[in-house]
Amino acid sequence: MKNLENSLKSLLEERYHHKHPFNIRMHKGTLTKEEMKTWVRNRYYYQTRIPKKDSSILTKSDDPDFRRDWVRRVRDHDGDEKNTGGLELWLRLGDGVGLNRAEVSSLTNVLPGVRRACDAYVEFVNGHSLLESVAASLTELSAGPLMGQRITAFENYYTWIEPSALDYFRSRTSQAPRDAQEGLEFVLGNAKTDKDHVACVAALTRKCEILWELLDGVEWAQSRPKIVDRARMRKNESMIVLPERAIELNSTGMEILESCNGEATVNKIAEVMRNRHNTIETVFTDTYEFLEKMKSAGALEYI
Repeated sequence: MKNLENSLKSLLEERYHHKHPFNIRMHKGTLTKEEMKTWVRNRYYYQTRIPKKDSSILTKSDDPDFRRDWVRRVRDHDGDEKNTGGLELWLRLGDGVGLNRAEVSSLTNVLPGVRRACDAYVEFVNGHSLLESVAASLTELSAGPLMGQRITAFENYYTWIEPSALDYFRSRTSQAPRDAQEGLEFVLGNAKTDKDHVACVAALTRKCEILWELLDGVEWAQSRPKIVDRARMRKNESMIVLPERAIELNSTGMEILESCNGEATVNKIAEVMRNRHNTIETVFTDTYEFLEKMKSAGALEYI
């Protein structure tokens, strides 16, 4: 079992998102206010998926003792009559960075890449065994130390954020190590075969990939789209022409592409579109999705 434990911990040292460039910049204090707000807004979507995946894990176990222990994780995030849950604490972080609480909790402006990554975690748990699902949760082995590092970074570099807004991170410095130890004991006690060992490592690998994909999605919002040199806009025909094909566009699509000058960020373009078309509830996320499609079509490059 020691070999499995070492494999899991070595994997986290190499693949956990503490090494993602976005987190590195966060802890060095170099994020802009816009970047911080984008991360907080989008990371809340991940927070809302955690009690969903934990509820799914509960349904996989026939052991009442396991369920009694694991259900605490749901309460840790949803809260109860005695304690404020992690979801509320994250919304307070949103308040602290200057976001509109109703907008954050509505989830309407979550980036497409972030949504895909977070949904993939719930889908993974829904489609895999109890053992694999618990193994995937073992990123918490690294979460506790990361929270301590994050609190220090916020207090030192992001002094414009009220200290009370950091209570979510403080709560996780004790919850994450406790949960991680329980999860590790379960995995080590139930991974009986070499096949089980391989499955557990694969599950934790997938979870690390999901956390990286989440941050990739956040970073994409700060990139600056530019129409590729080989493409030509034909405004009178409402299309963009590439050497291999032409893509027809509606007036809104043309408007978005006209903003893709290599200077405005994806976030900025989406905000401008929301201000211009404030009667369309989904215009913010529609803009993101359109820019993704144009990148996939080869019409845009990102600086």
